[in-house]
Amino acid sequence: MALIAAAELGLTAFLFTAGNDISTWATPGYHSLLIVLCFEAAWTLVFSTAYMIWVVDGAVHLLANVASSVFWLLLTSILWGTGAGLIHSSRSGGSCLGGTSTLRLVPYRTPSHPSHELRALAGSRCRQTLTVEALGWTEFGLCCATLVVTVLWMKSGKKLYIRDSRTLV
Repeated sequence: MALIAAAELGLTAFLFTAGNDISTWATPGYHSLLIVLCFEAAWTLVFSTAYMIWVVDGAVHLLANVASSVFWLLLTSILWGTGAGLIHSSRSGGSCLGGTSTLRLVPYRTPSHPSHELRALAGSRCRQTLTVEALGWTEFGLCCATLVVTVLWMKSGKKLYIRDSRTLV
C-alpha cells in the first residue's frame, strides 16, 4: 500500500505542478480533485509506513492494534473509493488512443501556449490521468483486501492470546 501511495503522490504532485505552470486544467474541478488525491496518497503513505515501522519495531502502539487497524483501513478504503470514483467520473471515456477525446482539456485561464502544444499536452495528460485513476482503484482494492483479511483473522478465533495485529505480519 505504501508503494502504490508513493507512486500516486508523485504523479498527482507532478500533475498539480504542471497544471499550475501552464494554467490549464481538464476542468476547474479537476484541480481540486488532484489536491484530494494528493492528500489521500500522503495520508496512506504516512500511516502505512508508520504502521509497518511499528510492526517491525515490535513496540505496542495505539495504532498497531487490530481495532485501530480496522478503523484506519475502513477510513482509507472510503477515501480511495471516493477519490477513484470521482476521477473516473471526471474522465469522459476509456483509453487515450484518440488523445483529447477522453480528457476534456479546457483551459479556464488563457494559456500562453500555442494550440498545437496544448493538443500534445492533452494526449500525455490523458494517459497520466488514466494512470492516476488506475493507481487509485489499485489502492482501493488493496485497502479493501487488507480490511477483509484483518476482519477474517479477527473472526477466526485463532488469536492465541494475541492482543494486537503485530503478530499477524
